[in-house]
Amino acid sequence: MSKLEMKDISIEFPGVKALDDVEFTTESSRVHALIGANGAGKSTLMKVLAGSYTHYTGEIYIDGKKCPIANPRDAQELGVQIVYQEVDTALVPYLSVAENILLNELVLIKEKNRIINWTDIYKRAQVILDDLKLAINSKVLVSELSLAEKQMVLIARAISFKCKYLILDEPTAPLSNSETKELFRIVNELKRKDVAIIFISHRLPELFEICDDITIMRDGKFVAQKLIKETSQAEIVELMLGRKMGDQFPARTVEIGETLFEVIELSDADYLKDISFEVKRGEIIGISGLVGAGKTELCKTLFGEYQMKSGQLKLAGKPIKNTSPNRAVKNKLAFVPEERRKEGILVEESITTNTSVVNLTKFCQLKTFLNFSGERKNAQSIVDQLSVKAPSIHAQVKNLSGGNQQKVAIGKWLTVDSEIYIFDEPTKGVDVGAKKDIFELIVQLAAEGKGIIYATCEFPEILGLTDRTYVMYDGQIVKEVVTNTVDEEQLLYYSTGGN
Repeated sequence: MSKLEMKDISIEFPGVKALDDVEFTTESSRVHALIGANGAGKSTLMKVLAGSYTHYTGEIYIDGKKCPIANPRDAQELGVQIVYQEVDTALVPYLSVAENILLNELVLIKEKNRIINWTDIYKRAQVILDDLKLAINSKVLVSELSLAEKQMVLIARAISFKCKYLILDEPTAPLSNSETKELFRIVNELKRKDVAIIFISHRLPELFEICDDITIMRDGKFVAQKLIKETSQAEIVELMLGRKMGDQFPARTVEIGETLFEVIELSDADYLKDISFEVKRGEIIGISGLVGAGKTELCKTLFGEYQMKSGQLKLAGKPIKNTSPNRAVKNKLAFVPEERRKEGILVEESITTNTSVVNLTKFCQLKTFLNFSGERKNAQSIVDQLSVKAPSIHAQVKNLSGGNQQKVAIGKWLTVDSEIYIFDEPTKGVDVGAKKDIFELIVQLAAEGKGIIYATCEFPEILGLTDRTYVMYDGQIVKEVVTNTVDEEQLLYYSTGGN
């Protein structure tokens, strides 16, 4: 039995104290949930443990022995491994699965100018994959894998390095139900091997399914640690937010107007087939379906990132052609993509830059000079309106929590006079408090007469937010329903091909 203790951990960044005397304790053969609202400090705490942040104060103990962690290698030597939410950034796509799993070892071999025994490398990596009962060939290139398989490769890499403490940061966010079940099987397998798993997630129901313990954080501070079987979702939410949650979905007085946006027999070159639907003014329509149904492909085709092979789009009765995202913006469409860090924000830029980038002409004088004062006022207005937690509007977006990054990704479109807003999984990796803020913004946009397309595999969000829902399966719309006439079971039935 191995025990990890983090005591009085504090860390500061310019303008903000991210952690304030935080306590965290876990043991081997336990799955320990770490939860808190976006900006609570949970990811920061785990980055301290993983050696990514070294300017912290406080102490870390393993089995009662003080263990300073000054870099990621120190953490790895102590058996601490982390699998981040953005799996693509942690893997080398043009290398094989085996090379990615044993990457650290290959680097050491190269540093010592030794000859690599490729047969041995592939064999050893395959043993690790087989031990986890993963049907992945170690010789396949990572670029050929699905997102779920890439995540499994990262877990395989972690346990190849004598992992004692495995940190999983939002591991189920991009996964389908079946892929989540496979991940849970792996977690339970590691638990039986005496590995301690630290599980960061905003999906409360799955925490009660897989976790033994839970630690709740709020505003950079430790709030409580409990046995999962001795608490409830309602209590956890209250501890996270410091108040009772109330209704998550805003009340609406639905005033539906005339047809605003029409999609007529849209097909692309690869997957989408004869898709037709309409959005009326003030209406929130859901695009529902499981992972892989074609929701993201549809959203990107509507926005001009993917090209239509056939079909027609109409806005207010007039045909439009979205041959590129630039043309789509000019045609008054806005798009909040699923992969915010890759496609929705400029991570190295400030909040100010991100909130003006889609409409720079609004802040240009004489079409040449940027009005910095106007740009800053706009950024501050969006930060205030969406309750973005940041030290200032000059903060780099990469340093914000996931939920606050998503608010910036959405907020930038408030500077543009759009008629149609497309949201693709907008609450992915977002806590319950930030979700409510996002829902309220969407309802406000609909109340202003905008048309909303809300694509998600989260059935409760479809049921709580939308007026009508189009269910997708295998690249097609298989069912249209008035949302308040169906339940989750029926949506799942249609999403799996039932009719």
